[in-house]
Amino acid sequence: MAVHHDGRHAPAAHVVIVGGGFGGLYCAKAISQHPVRVTLLDQHNYHLFQPLLYQVATAALSPGQIAMPIRAILRHRPNVTVLLGTAQGVDAARRRVILVDGDELPYDYLVLATGARHGYFGHDEWEPLAPGLKWLDDALEVRRRLLFAFEAAEREPDPGIRAALLTFVIVGAGPTGVEMAGAVAEIARHTLEHDFRFIDPTRARVILLEGAPRVLPTYPEDLSASAERQLRALGVEVRTRALVTEITPELVRIGDESIPTRTVIWAAGNVASPLGKTLGAPVDRAGRVLVEPDLSVPGHPEIFVIGDLAAYTHQTGAPLPGVAPVAIQQGEVAAENIWRSITGQPRRRFRYHDRGNLATIGRAAAVADLHLVGLPLHISGFVAWLAWLFVHIFWLIGFTNRMLVLIQWAWQYLLAPYQRGARLITSRCWPTGEEPARVAEPRSRTRA
Repeated sequence: MAVHHDGRHAPAAHVVIVGGGFGGLYCAKAISQHPVRVTLLDQHNYHLFQPLLYQVATAALSPGQIAMPIRAILRHRPNVTVLLGTAQGVDAARRRVILVDGDELPYDYLVLATGARHGYFGHDEWEPLAPGLKWLDDALEVRRRLLFAFEAAEREPDPGIRAALLTFVIVGAGPTGVEMAGAVAEIARHTLEHDFRFIDPTRARVILLEGAPRVLPTYPEDLSASAERQLRALGVEVRTRALVTEITPELVRIGDESIPTRTVIWAAGNVASPLGKTLGAPVDRAGRVLVEPDLSVPGHPEIFVIGDLAAYTHQTGAPLPGVAPVAIQQGEVAAENIWRSITGQPRRRFRYHDRGNLATIGRAAAVADLHLVGLPLHISGFVAWLAWLFVHIFWLIGFTNRMLVLIQWAWQYLLAPYQRGARLITSRCWPTGEEPARVAEPRSRTRA
């Protein structure tokens, strides 16, 4: 609590944080160590470990293993209030966050950490046809579509439609796209190999499309080449310099070429949360707010923007990557700068410490670009996969979650290879009237 010159106690500063992802959560943890009031607002009641969303989408993990209630995480911080709600704008002049239900949340300092959403390069009509992976709902919908495609193919008598049902197209070969492609290939080649009687899941096509000249375009070239080799070994068809020009319920078009498919997964682009544009501050083409070196908004030193919503160009000249370590480090520095302002100290310039990037491709297959004591280290295969596993276990929120995921991964690797226990379709499969009129002939009458 601040003290006036006449000895009276002033009310503690009120810090409002919008967004309970990595940036917002770590900011709340850091600033709550000081005598301030903190309110964390999020449209969900859970913190989500987004790097493992694809594992939920591909039935390797259940939703509760990569998410934890925000209230539970912050329950031992009495100066933190958690609110469930959605912000639709900021009235910077009045220092108010405006909620969609009309409520207003006053603040002394504001931290916006609302992240990004899927971006379709001007083709928003593709979104219902090609879902991406940002939230648990997205992962469950992708899981439903993947599993339903095999179920529908099992009942489909038309060979052409059956082939389209068993063709899976992933658009975008960044880390998410590469991880999804590898996981879908493993499901088809191994997990479901013996589960069907009328179709052969191992003959499913998994096609990974990338507009750039190589997969993982932000990684070093040798790791991109290694990732592509590992993907092809899993049976993934990798297509680079392939720009999608149309998506319909029946196909994906690349120029004049059409790929018949019923399942498309989007991993090609993101746009920042629209909340940033309500500040009236400069934004880049992706809608990210151009922040000052201390992460504040130009003209509003009491407002900070972090994570995927921020375009921080003061270190390399280009925005920092939209990864969890950037958001975490920015959240902690924003908290420090808020406290420095409250106590009359100069603010700290943000600098990102890059420790590297990892992407998994499949069982014992991954690539890692690590920066250890200033030296780059490029590794592939099993060792990279182990590094990926332990890094992700370390960052999972909650001791229980870490143990459950570690036990499940150990079980799947050692005792039940390629088994995925969360293969559940939890919503209605066939829309009314769309069931096939008859069923295909079984591929083998003797197969058990």
